[in-house]
Amino acid sequence: MNRHVNRGLLVCVLALGLSGVASSAFAQTGSLKGKVVTEDGRPAASVEVVFDFVGEVKRQVKTITDKNGEWIKPGLPAGGGTWTITARTDKATGTLPGVVIKINETQKVADIVLMTEAARASGKKPPVSNEEAAKANKAAAEIEALAKDINAAVDAGNYDDALAKLAGLDSKLEKCAQCQMKIGEILIKKKDDKGAEAALLKAIEYDPASTNAYINLANIYNNQRKFEEAAKMSAKANELMAAGGAGGGDAASYINQGIIFWNAGKYPEAKAEFAKAVQADPKKPEAQYWLGLSTYNLASTGQGTLADAKAPLSEYLKLAPTGEYAEVVKALLATIK
Repeated sequence: MNRHVNRGLLVCVLALGLSGVASSAFAQTGSLKGKVVTEDGRPAASVEVVFDFVGEVKRQVKTITDKNGEWIKPGLPAGGGTWTITARTDKATGTLPGVVIKINETQKVADIVLMTEAARASGKKPPVSNEEAAKANKAAAEIEALAKDINAAVDAGNYDDALAKLAGLDSKLEKCAQCQMKIGEILIKKKDDKGAEAALLKAIEYDPASTNAYINLANIYNNQRKFEEAAKMSAKANELMAAGGAGGGDAASYINQGIIFWNAGKYPEAKAEFAKAVQADPKKPEAQYWLGLSTYNLASTGQGTLADAKAPLSEYLKLAPTGEYAEVVKALLATIK
C-alpha cells in the first residue's frame, strides 16, 4: 500500500471473506450425443433434432446435426422422466424414445434412422433396443436416488454421511466432476481446506468448465492470503460465465474478484471490478460500497478526487441506511467537501 497519503483518509481493510461458498444442490444433469443417418446408413447433415421431456414437466430443446450427421446436447436435466429424441426433415423422421440422462456423463445414444412413411408402412423398423433402454433406466434411477440422499444429508448437516454416499456415487460414475466438486464444498464446510482444494482441483481436471470449482478455490486461496492464485481462479470463473452466455459474471463475482485485487494491493484493478459490479447490479449495496471505498482510497493516494467517491457512498446509504458498512460510509462522507 502507498504510505504517502496526499489527502483525505486512507482506509485500510483486509477483506478475507468473499461472497460465500458457491454451493448448490447436487445438480442432476448430463449430456447426450448421437448421429442421424439415412435408411441406407449415410450421415444426414443439417437435420433438426428435437428433444422432448416426458415426465413431471413439459420441456423441449433443439439442435442441428453437423456435416457428419452428428449432434451433441449438453446440460440436459436428469430425473423425473425420460427424453424422446426426434430427427426430422420435410420427407422423413426418426425417433428414439425412453432416453434416460446419466448424471454428469456424456452418453452416446443409438443412431437415429430417418425413414419415410412409406418405408415404415413396408415394415422397416429403426434399430432401437428396448432391453438397453430398460437397463439404462434402472441405472439412472439408482443414481438419481443416491444423489437425492446426498443432498438430504448435506441439508441436515450430516457431512460425513454425505461424503460416504458421494464416495459410492463417484465409484459408479467415471471421472465424476460434480462428485468431486460436491466433496470440495462439504470439506469447506468441515474447514478442511487442504482436502477441499484437492477435490476441487480434481473436479477441474475432470471438467475444465467447472465454474463453481474455480469460485470455491478463489475463496480458499483468498482466505489463505494467496491472492495471486485467488485472482486467477476468480478470473477463470468469470471467463466461463461469459462463455456460457451470461455476458460475464454477476455482481457478486465481480465483487469477489475486486476484493481479491484489493487484498493484493492492486487498487486500480479492484476499482475496475467494483465498477463492473455496480454496472451488473446498481441496486446491490455492497457493490456501491466497494466502488466508493476503492475510489476514496485511490483519491487518498493522489489517483482521482475524493468527490468521485461521494456518489457510490451516498447510494450505499440510500440502499442500506442501517447496513453493515453504514457507519464507515457516514464517516467517509463527512470528510468529503
